Amino acid sequence: MTTRRRNTAPPREDVLAVAMDMIAENGLEKLTMAALGREVGMSSGHLLYYFHSKDELLLRTLEWSEGRLGAERGRLLTRAAPARERLDAYVDLYVPDGHRDPHWTLWLEVWNRSQNADEDARERQAAIEGAWHRDLVALLAEGVSRGEFRPVDPDRFASRLRALLDGFSIHVAIGLRGTDREQILGHVREFLDESVARSDT
Repeated sequence: MTTRRRNTAPPREDVLAVAMDMIAENGLEKLTMAALGREVGMSSGHLLYYFHSKDELLLRTLEWSEGRLGAERGRLLTRAAPARERLDAYVDLYVPDGHRDPHWTLWLEVWNRSQNADEDARERQAAIEGAWHRDLVALLAEGVSRGEFRPVDPDRFASRLRALLDGFSIHVAIGLRGTDREQILGHVREFLDESVARSDT
């Protein structure tokens, strides 16, 4: 019977997809090992066998979600379009869809738990951040080299822009009054117009 259960257990990616759906539908507080187990037809003990802890489950789910976002980001940034248009698409993908955006809800929880995380978990979280940063640096460098952007230092500008995006995005994700998504996108576009867009284009 044990062998049959293992053979019929859903793939880990399916479990992570269900976890993300549960966060989207009911919020992070309703995502327990027992509740997830009921959704995927596994015991909470079986889930712990695979993930070892809820912290690991959350980090794996975030990595899975980031993998999907990374693929979408890659498509957006490699298409034939002006650098500024692709930069706006990057920003649009970065900023939460709204209050309780499931990806950002999960991101905030994982980072909150990282205060007590081990070195491996911290490195995996840094890898998530690094992928966003490298893609932004490459796009900025391309825009500068083609004369579409002002001659900014791509790495320094990317660090500052992402800090701005993180701050605004947290406001959107937690539903801070007066900071809805469209207002934030407007602020960021205005900042980019003032700081990186060439006045002669």
